[in-house]
Amino acid sequence: MTLNPKGTHHVSLVAVPEAVVSTLFGIYDAMNAFSTMDLSNAAPGERSPFQIDIIGEAVGPLQSASGVPVTVQRSIDTIDRTDIVIVPSVLLPPEGWTKGRYPQLVDWLRVMYDRGAIICSACSGIFLLAETGLFDGKDATVHFAYARALGAAYPEVGIHPERPLVISGSREQLVSSGASTTWHDLVLYLIARHAGATAAQEVARVFALQWHQDGLTPYMIFDGRTDHGDADIQSAQDWAREHFSVANPVEEMIKRSSLAERTFKRRFVNATGLTPIAYVQRLRIEDAKRRLERSDASVDDISWRVGYEDSAFFRRLFKRTTGIAPGAYRRRFRIPEFVRG
Repeated sequence: MTLNPKGTHHVSLVAVPEAVVSTLFGIYDAMNAFSTMDLSNAAPGERSPFQIDIIGEAVGPLQSASGVPVTVQRSIDTIDRTDIVIVPSVLLPPEGWTKGRYPQLVDWLRVMYDRGAIICSACSGIFLLAETGLFDGKDATVHFAYARALGAAYPEVGIHPERPLVISGSREQLVSSGASTTWHDLVLYLIARHAGATAAQEVARVFALQWHQDGLTPYMIFDGRTDHGDADIQSAQDWAREHFSVANPVEEMIKRSSLAERTFKRRFVNATGLTPIAYVQRLRIEDAKRRLERSDASVDDISWRVGYEDSAFFRRLFKRTTGIAPGAYRRRFRIPEFVRG
């Protein structure tokens, strides 16, 4: 098998002080496996499909957000052309991403894109890439915990946190991966694109990497909006959080609010982005997920405990909400017995 019929592709792996080393080094090791590991499909002496450099604004040691030093091997002012640029996960402080910290790097990213490079982000690395404006009017993904912050900072970017990998642009030169270890999907995609599907599968096997083919919806935790400033709706949300399993919860919320039904429903949607019944359903499904993870209760019993007498309806709702059936969710996310004690 010829792993790389078109020669070696140069990969620029960006290091900034906000970088998370687990992602940075994970990407480096997986893409560098052709040089460091005995892959079964590689012919003796065959050239690696990737040459990888950790790059930054200046050569030398850099203290990462993880507290682990990273050595920048090449500075951006020495790189006139590269094939692939990857910005790994960055750690956002409570106040969010600070724009304008890396103007030279942002300019360099635009130049590399114009010269044909594929521009990639892993997880929250999209915050830096979005500064280039290249993703304006394009689709992207990000860790679901950062989706609101990204939307607020860059409203022109189409955000899909439920998707593990998004490939955008007329030349498919803009690639983003979602939450945390979806850098697996990013790396495997790049290997498949430049070295072939068989090579990608071999790397996946050696490192036990996985494609998140069911998407990220099963991993996402519902967190209803509370920054809307509507005290009446906030009160209803607080009550629903503790009483979602009761019969007719929406009617009870309306009664407790002292608002007219139409007014309550309109204000609820404006405040939370969801209808009252959809909001209750999300709370119920979230509780069901915890029960599936931590107990041996049957799906029928869990259905009843979260507020549904019709377990068939519950199963349909669960799959529609999470993307997988309750049984499949339990198999994937169940806490092992040796951990539960």
